[in-house]
Amino acid sequence: MAGGRMQLTSTVLNAPEPERLAGFYQRLLGWETVVEEPGWVRIGPPGGGAGLAFQSEDSYVPPVWPATPGEQQMMMHLDIEVDDLDAAEQRARALGATVAPHQPQPDVRVVLDPAGHPFCFWVRT
Repeated sequence: MAGGRMQLTSTVLNAPEPERLAGFYQRLLGWETVVEEPGWVRIGPPGGGAGLAFQSEDSYVPPVWPATPGEQQMMMHLDIEVDDLDAAEQRARALGATVAPHQPQPDVRVVLDPAGHPFCFWVRT
């Protein structure tokens, strides 16, 4: 490959409290901390692979879901495949997430993490 090897290592989410948000996803996904520095935490699946990182952002504004003109827009979201939407929702809520009032389809559940980032649980149909 021209220019050398490239490998995605993390998707980075900004947050006012990156350690707190990393802890949420660590418990939700059963992942482990890979790197922790002031204002930066990276978690990943046991055995390695691409993970999630969380970066301090003092000016963070949570996105509005669903999108509303003139409001902070969602730039990306995570899709997490699950076997049972209700069980996944209960687990996420117990860890500090909230369920979005607008749900676009029956086999997907839109959830907001503790910093307000939308993510989706989905089941294969």
